Amino acid sequence: MTRTRVVVAEDLPPVLTTVVALLRESFDVVDSVTDGRAALAATLKLEPDLVVLDISMPLMSGIEVAQELKKLGNKAKIVFLTVHEDTDILNTCHAAGGLGYVVKLFMETDLIPAMNEALAGHMFTSNFPSQQDVV
Repeated sequence: MTRTRVVVAEDLPPVLTTVVALLRESFDVVDSVTDGRAALAATLKLEPDLVVLDISMPLMSGIEVAQELKKLGNKAKIVFLTVHEDTDILNTCHAAGGLGYVVKLFMETDLIPAMNEALAGHMFTSNFPSQQDVV
């Protein structure tokens, strides 16, 4: 059985290390990068099944990476990992093609379920206070 191939993009080294450790049991992390341009390049080169994107990264935001991947017709599923508990940003992420929206505060419980839902073509969003306003 082949494992799901994942690229992780996160600019904070301690968070990146935690995410990679969290995923190691269930997924094949084919690359981990710390900026948006590197995330775009790694995704296009390695053709992972799924990309975990931090939203606020240097050089390109995760949203810009997702928009570019969508424009190029890339088929990787996208899960955003963020500190932002903001419905406007959530809606922008969905419009950019993101199926998952995981708040970093809940990454240990929500990231793997979000990734599994995204792989199945379903949406997953961490619960946060203003989420009921989501369109």
